Amino acid sequence: MLAQQIVNGLVAGAAYALFALGFTLMFGVLRLVNLTYGFYFSCGAYLALFAVEAGAPLALALPAAALATGAIAAVLDFALLARLRAREAPELASLMVTLGATLFLYSGATALLGSDIRRFPPGVADAAPFALGPVSLTPIQIVILATAGALALGLVLVLRATKTGLAMRAMAENRQAAELMGMDTGAIMRRTSFLCGAAAGVSGVLIGLEYNAITPYMGEAMALKGFAVIILGGLGDVAGALVAGLAIGLAEALTAGYVSSLYKDAVGFLLLVLTLWARPQGLFGRAAVRRA
Repeated sequence: MLAQQIVNGLVAGAAYALFALGFTLMFGVLRLVNLTYGFYFSCGAYLALFAVEAGAPLALALPAAALATGAIAAVLDFALLARLRAREAPELASLMVTLGATLFLYSGATALLGSDIRRFPPGVADAAPFALGPVSLTPIQIVILATAGALALGLVLVLRATKTGLAMRAMAENRQAAELMGMDTGAIMRRTSFLCGAAAGVSGVLIGLEYNAITPYMGEAMALKGFAVIILGGLGDVAGALVAGLAIGLAEALTAGYVSSLYKDAVGFLLLVLTLWARPQGLFGRAAVRRA
């Protein structure tokens, strides 16, 4: 059943990549590790669940949850990080602020929503697998594969073919120079945060549907894999995040199928370590140029 193991690995890898795409964009443009990203993932899943329970179809609940999560991300970015950026605080300050905010947000969500697993109502998404040649897939797995590819392509097009994307890239290269050129870097950061939050919301909804298990801390469980994906792919590289996610998913599936499921999680991080030994900047990352 090699073909089935490969498909399982691609689905798992697409899920990892789906989570990491917004994460890597956030780092690439804003140049910080925003630990609240995992909360946006959980937030998107819960918002879609509430919309479905209120009677909205999934086709409406998913984009609504993504837009709402994007808005929450933009507001939190302004509330938590705008003042630090204005004062040119070191990166460690942003890391500690988002760590504290994450603990507060997760604790608040747990107090408000409870820690019990919530599930989408039966029939929201067709979970019946169907045969596709020698392998079987569910409709939601196909959607995850398609969405990961479409989202990666969409983010690349935004960065390469739009004025907003050009401004993001300019700010990522040199924020001070972008400001001197008259760019509103605050607005660019808010737009970036919105896009990243929306991407996290989409991934939360789809992965919540795939496993049909939603908890406040579900984003925390994905964050570790997300770190591995963005480091392996190259910090800030969207295409690299997609390739790295698929590579880790395939490695885990083949290890679980042919060695032991006990080593499934370890092999992904072994792949990360081996890659960084050979290429410290990641698969698609660029080596930093240091000037005296």
